[in-house]
Amino acid sequence: MPATALPETSTAAHALAAGRAVILPNPSPLTYVVAATTPQAVNHAKGRPVDQEVALWVHDDTTWTDLATDLDLSPTARRDALALLRDHLVTLLVPVRADTTPPAWATPALRDGHLLLFGARWQPLAPLLGRFPRLYVSSANRTGRPPAATAPQATAMFGPDVPVTDADALRRRDTPHAATTMLRIAPDGDLTHVRAGAQDRAHGSDPARYLALLRTGSAR
Repeated sequence: MPATALPETSTAAHALAAGRAVILPNPSPLTYVVAATTPQAVNHAKGRPVDQEVALWVHDDTTWTDLATDLDLSPTARRDALALLRDHLVTLLVPVRADTTPPAWATPALRDGHLLLFGARWQPLAPLLGRFPRLYVSSANRTGRPPAATAPQATAMFGPDVPVTDADALRRRDTPHAATTMLRIAPDGDLTHVRAGAQDRAHGSDPARYLALLRTGSAR
C-alpha cells in the first residue's frame, strides 16, 4: 500500500468486537502488539496462563480520567506519567493508592500495587482505537520469542487465527525494532528503569542515561 495510506483495520475491528485478539502495529522503533477487549484473549493468543497480568491500553482519555483518583501520584507526577505514556510511548508501572481499589476492569493490569499501563495513540490506528476505548495489550510474541517487528513475522508467529493489521509501509523497515521500555514512576515522579526496550536503547547501552535525559526533558 502507498506510504500515506491508512492500514486496513476492518478485519481487526470484527475480531475485537467478537472478543478475539488481534495484532496491531506501533510506530517505529516499537514492535507490533497483541490487543483484545479481554486480558484472557491476549494471554490465550500468546500461549501463556490466562490469568497473567497484561497492560491496560490507556489510549482513550476517559480511561486515564477514570483511573486518576486511584493513582498514588502527586499532581506533577500525574502529568509526567501521562507524558511518558503518550509522548514517550513507554510501558509504565504506576502506583495505586493503598486506601483504594482500582475498578475491576483495571485489576488485570495490577502488579505488586502498580498498574501496568501503555498509552500509545498512533494516528493511523485512531479510527480503530476510537471504536474500542478499553483494550488490553502485550508485546506481539509467543512466550520466549522476540516480539514481531513486521507484519509477516507476526503472521508467521501467531498463525491465521489472529488477524494482523499490516502497517509496515508506514514504518521504518531499516530501523532496529524492540518492545517498549518499561519504567516505574514513584508518587513523587521519580523514575526507575524496569526493562530495556526501544526507547532507552536509542540513547545507548546505559539506561541511566535515558532516565537522565527524561528528567531534563531532552529524551526524544
